[in-house]
Amino acid sequence: MQFIPQILFLFLLCVGVYLFSIRLIAIRRNILRGKSESLNDQPMERWKNLFLLALGQKKMFKNPIVAIFHLFIYLGFLIINIEMLEIVIDGLIGSHRVFFSIIPSIYTFLINVFEFLAFSVIVVCVFFLFRRNVIHIARFRSSDLIGWPKNDANFILVAEIILMMLFLNMNAADTLLQSRGVNDYSSTLTGNFIFSSYLHPLLNGYNNEILALIERASWWAHIIGVIAFLNYLPWSKHLHIILAFPNAYYKRLTPIGKFANMPTVQQEVLYAFQPELANQEITNAAPSTFGAKDVHDLSWKNILDAYSCTECGRCTAACPASQTGKLLSPRKIMMSTRDRAEEIGRVIDKKGKFDDDGRKLLFNHISEEELRACTTCNACVEDCPVSISPVDIIIQLRRYLIMEQSSAPNEWTMMFGNVENNFAPWKFSTEQRTKWIND
Repeated sequence: MQFIPQILFLFLLCVGVYLFSIRLIAIRRNILRGKSESLNDQPMERWKNLFLLALGQKKMFKNPIVAIFHLFIYLGFLIINIEMLEIVIDGLIGSHRVFFSIIPSIYTFLINVFEFLAFSVIVVCVFFLFRRNVIHIARFRSSDLIGWPKNDANFILVAEIILMMLFLNMNAADTLLQSRGVNDYSSTLTGNFIFSSYLHPLLNGYNNEILALIERASWWAHIIGVIAFLNYLPWSKHLHIILAFPNAYYKRLTPIGKFANMPTVQQEVLYAFQPELANQEITNAAPSTFGAKDVHDLSWKNILDAYSCTECGRCTAACPASQTGKLLSPRKIMMSTRDRAEEIGRVIDKKGKFDDDGRKLLFNHISEEELRACTTCNACVEDCPVSISPVDIIIQLRRYLIMEQSSAPNEWTMMFGNVENNFAPWKFSTEQRTKWIND
């Protein structure tokens, strides 16, 4: 009977890790359905981006107050989970605060640091809940966030508050039981912890049996909550907590506004303008498709961007098209791309392979009106805290519309025709182009 708690703990841990792994494997499969793209050059620059953008959250500090608050949540999430290692060991071997016997001289200091972070997370989460639901901030009240996206953000904040409260409550009950000399607790005399000690007056009226029950209930609720949170994470926008790191490492290092040319199209242009510069080694075989109509026509980096989106809305707030009432929302572009990748993933899970379901990213998830509103100014990329690029997806979808569907506004079509026939956007032949000077 004494091993039942360890067996139950091991079972919960194994089930939680298994389900989490299955979900991550499915996400990896969805991402790798995209076309190949080589992003392994300049490794030192990539490691620098990882530390500055993902770990240091460099771009968040455009708004220092919010950035500092977000950093508390982020550090709290990372550092407090170090304490999970002790909980896991205690759960597996049936010990109590196993690290106290290993590092007694600094153990209390470390737990005090964890408690400071836990308290900071609670305060910041309450602030963010108020800011998201009470203060009128346009990017949090957009139609992009109606329904699940809004509830998801609130649920995560509430879950963080509950987990941190359980952590503090567990410590408060534990230290009270130590001070009363109760067996199994008196052997680890850590002394009081700064923040949890403020909960002592609330618990002091309970007898030892109830107090021990509160401590164990908080311990089990905390570990079950963490395992549940771990498995909720891959279904939530907060997956960026994990994917921000590979996404920052594989960030494209070319200038933000530089478009990736299609080699076969570029060859035709070179033949037209400067035949001597055309690359003779490029074959005349046309690509199977121009641009992209579905997620598998995008690169794996585009899909990784979509899964890494934080849904913060800074991109949409910075977008001039969105701010002037156009239908375009860069945030919605990323959310729609991720939704379509998930849709395809569900078909694969059901049938073992992907059969055409009659739906596409273009038209079914993202409309022509959205795409044509984009000015390609890259303000969205500049403001994104994890440097994802909605513009790259927009450009590839527009390429498909124009080059495969011949679908473009009349003004664009006229310009394309002029460029093709006159080598300039204007409807003048090369001989007549300078005649306006005479007038």
